Order: sequence, then structure tokens, then C-alpha cells
Amino acid sequence: MALAGSAALTGCDGDGDGGAVPPATTSPGTVPPTTPTSTEPAPPTSPKPAPTGSPNPTVAPAGCRIPANLRGKDLDRIPTSRKIVALTFDAGANADAVPSILRTLAAENVPGTFFLTGRFVEDFPAESRQIGDGYVVGNHTVTHPDLTTLSDAKVRAEIVNAERAIRAATGEDPRRYFRFPLGARDERTIEIVNARCYVAFRWTVDSLGWQGTSGGMSAAKVASRVLDAATPGEIVLMHVGSHPEDGSTLDADALPRIIDGLRDRGYQFVSLTEVLGPEPD
Repeated sequence: MALAGSAALTGCDGDGDGGAVPPATTSPGTVPPTTPTSTEPAPPTSPKPAPTGSPNPTVAPAGCRIPANLRGKDLDRIPTSRKIVALTFDAGANADAVPSILRTLAAENVPGTFFLTGRFVEDFPAESRQIGDGYVVGNHTVTHPDLTTLSDAKVRAEIVNAERAIRAATGEDPRRYFRFPLGARDERTIEIVNARCYVAFRWTVDSLGWQGTSGGMSAAKVASRVLDAATPGEIVLMHVGSHPEDGSTLDADALPRIIDGLRDRGYQFVSLTEVLGPEPD
């Protein structure tokens, strides 16, 4: 997998380069519970059951290591004072914008991080493989539920079964990158995610491209939201699917403008390996 970006800001014992960490990244015991954030339309309900035959979801994986200073957190920005931005893409409903997004990232030599659901990689194996061939992939659960409403065992099963499906489809291990569906998390679910060898990544700005033209958005509005929120360590949330009703792919349409605008402001692009560094041997 080809990865772009510079050296990691935080290792297992490091504290970053001195950039301030916002309230959403506070220490364990201070993460407030959240109600689901309307960040995207829910993927279509599938009659298929969650994959079975996965590793025991109650047992932590061998050799699991994530930086201790990132446990108990749901990072909404990269902790840095440098002018860097991470473009991230959630994949759950459909893959209509994948070709356009990958073309733009490749043409501009910009890295990205993709959070995939187990359902997505099962339904779109070719696109999942293309993503895994060039970009960092993360875990977005199997069925995209509000994890705060599930038992511990069901939360673990969503994580482990998605991990297995993503690895099979992309050839890449999604550990250590996790994003909570709907943005819904609490201390309990973050602790479970950490125990499965994942760091939780939120976002600084939601582009709102998922709302589509029928929701009053446009490619220009999407780009403006991202550019207006530009800050060192910004994490941008976008999606790889089209709107289920109007068929628009506003995030893909706005992506070239976003990249040009951030570069004009002096920003460089990194993947979320900037936070965690390469996978330990």
C-alpha cells in the first residue's frame, strides 16, 4: 500500500509537537456521551446477517499496541501547530463517487484515509480493493449502527467482523484506525475500540456533501465549508457515495476545489498515519 505523509506526531510515549488538543480529545473519563450526529444517510438495510466465524470478539488481538496518550479519545483534529490537513472518506452506502475521488487524489498526489464498513466491502469488492491498493483504510463497523445502543459483545462483534471483511477485501489490516458510525460514542465504546487495537478518529469539519443538492448543498458550498474551517491538523469528513435520491456526488465534485484552496492557504496533506506512524513490526 502506498502511503503519503511525513513522520508521526505521536509515538507510543510521545505527546506530539506541542499543538493544542481540543476538548473532544481530552483524557479518559472526560469524553461526553453523544447522540448520533446526522453525518450521512444510513446505508440500506440488508437482510444478510453480520458475518460469522470471526475471531473471538472478547479477546484482544495479540501484539496490540496503540499510543497510550491516545487511549480514551475520539480525535477531532491532528494535534499539531503545522499547517497540515487529513482528507478522510467514509464508505457505507454505495461506491458511486469512488472512481472520481481516486482519480483526483492520484492526479494531485494527495493521500487520503478511507473508513469502510463490512457491508461496503462485501457489496463493492473491486472498489474496496482499489482503495486498499493506494490508501490507508480504517474500520467503520459492519452495519453502521449506533454503537452506544449495543451490548459490549455486539460492539466487539461489529468491530471484529468488519476488520475481517475489510482485510479480506482490501488486503490491508484496518487496525489502528476507527470511526464511530453517526459520530455516536461514549467512554464505554471508546474503551472497547481501544481494546481492539484502534484509535478513534472523529473530524474537524463535516463537508455536508452527503446532504446532496436536494438538501440545499452544492459543490461550492461543500468546498467553502472545508476551506472556512481550515486549521492546523484539520480532519475533513467526506463520503464516497452518491445521494440516494438526487444522485449527486458533491464531495467528489468539490474535491479538486478543496485541494487547490487548501494549498493556496499553505496547507499540506497527510494521511492519519501522521498521528500513529507506521504499523509496528
